[in-house]
Amino acid sequence: MPVHEGLALYAAAVDAARLGLPLLEVGSYCGRSTVLLADAARTAGLTALTVDHHRGSEEQQPGWEYHDASLVDPEVGRMDTLPTFRRTLHAAGLEDHVVALVGRSPQVAAVWGGRLGFVFIDGGHTDEHASGDYEGWAPHLAEGGLLVIHDVFPDPADGGQAPYRVHQRALSSGAFTEISVTGSLRVLRRTGQGI
Repeated sequence: MPVHEGLALYAAAVDAARLGLPLLEVGSYCGRSTVLLADAARTAGLTALTVDHHRGSEEQQPGWEYHDASLVDPEVGRMDTLPTFRRTLHAAGLEDHVVALVGRSPQVAAVWGGRLGFVFIDGGHTDEHASGDYEGWAPHLAEGGLLVIHDVFPDPADGGQAPYRVHQRALSSGAFTEISVTGSLRVLRRTGQGI
């Protein structure tokens, strides 16, 4: 995530923290964006929640552009970003402000019972994964809460289209109003029902 998008993410998390509800991130990878959410949560006396299976998204698998072989667990032969994620939080001094929910987003969302003030969607970038993240978590977002979507590219030449389609779906639902655009980061406020 470029610095200007990270700063916009942090500002949105600070804004949403005013609701006094947990901040949730879908797709934490190695924890860089989690540090931003955790700091905003810490400052507000809240908790940041992260949802990730820590096996890497499709583009992080062997043979793909964003694969990092150092993140493969040699014992099981699969990606495992959880140890790096934990080290990132430890180095930032923010372990006590994050609850890591390790699992697939739709499964975790199905058992989640609380309201949220902030939902950041930055998990898998296929239609199946991006739609599952939206469908699973957006209904838990409180009125006035923020839905933040990363990697929204209106032009297919710039990037994948699944996050863009989720963004368009959220806007067309009538439940969200877009409040800021920073690079590929979109921030929407929940203003109604109908997700």
